[in-house]
Amino acid sequence: MQVIIKSKILIKSFVLMVAAFTVYSTHLSAQESVNIGVLRFTSHSAAFIAFEKGYFKEAGLSAKLIPFQAAAPMAVAIASGDIDYGVTAISGALVNLAEKGAVRIIGGALTEEKGVDGQKILVSNKAYAEGVRKASDLKGRSFGLTQTGSSFHYMSAQIAKKEGIPKGSMSLKPLQKVGAIIGALKSGQIDAWSIVPHIAKALDKSGGAKIIGNVADYIDGYQITTIFTSKNNADNKRALTKKFLSAYSKGIKEFNDVMIDKNKGNDAIEATTRLIHKYVYTSRPYKKAAGSIKAGSMRLQPNGQLNLTSVKHQLDWFKSEKLVPQSASIKNLVDTSYVKTF
Repeated sequence: MQVIIKSKILIKSFVLMVAAFTVYSTHLSAQESVNIGVLRFTSHSAAFIAFEKGYFKEAGLSAKLIPFQAAAPMAVAIASGDIDYGVTAISGALVNLAEKGAVRIIGGALTEEKGVDGQKILVSNKAYAEGVRKASDLKGRSFGLTQTGSSFHYMSAQIAKKEGIPKGSMSLKPLQKVGAIIGALKSGQIDAWSIVPHIAKALDKSGGAKIIGNVADYIDGYQITTIFTSKNNADNKRALTKKFLSAYSKGIKEFNDVMIDKNKGNDAIEATTRLIHKYVYTSRPYKKAAGSIKAGSMRLQPNGQLNLTSVKHQLDWFKSEKLVPQSASIKNLVDTSYVKTF
């Protein structure tokens, strides 16, 4: 009798183990793989947080972060299917791909906000010594870009316009990669550049360049980066896209709560800064990187909401520069069905 009871217990235990394994296996098989394009900037911290804290996994996603060195290549990678989702600045390349039915903006990320330290205008030490002390002094000077039609191109144009600098009187230098621009600025091969604060302040503090102004003074409510995907994902993989946005939005909320609004205290700031350091300024010891990461924190749009007014302004500028077709439309560029727009 005792043998029969023990056998029943063993059988029951085995059944429970099989059931548990089946549930676990089903959970694993339900994880959908997604490749996410990122830049190694503090502004991409929502992706780093969502990945490290398991928010993508909680949403049923097996995520891989793919680093890029500029915006335009990321847009091309979305179109080719090499990555599924990306977060970066609007570029002429992205608009042109949207017109071809390859990509769609589905949300917003980094934004300029009054009261929060934002992107800076930098000049080389050589230019500074020659008297370039404010943005109006940039007439006849060179300005670094990654590519023609990049966000750097857009920013330089808005700065020039507000300062009354005639079109064409600033020499634009496309250098392809952020690292190349930094090198050119430090060596005096270019005179000026604009970039997020964690890079700008580090260059200024180290003596590599000088900060002479703020981008926010030239562009009101600038929607610097957007969340985008392929048209196919936006149209035909809505459940997957909503999962991604849900997880990414958790990363945004945590970043804003900790680094911008400072609602979680100093210990949380320290822990989040260490997490970000896994991806940003990785070549520096933490003690040397931490200050720049904290100083470079800017507001990310809550829940991925999108400043559509800013996006439209950027699109109109690309058209005015003949970098995209005159027929390019906001409808082809943005899918407004996923997040709140304003």
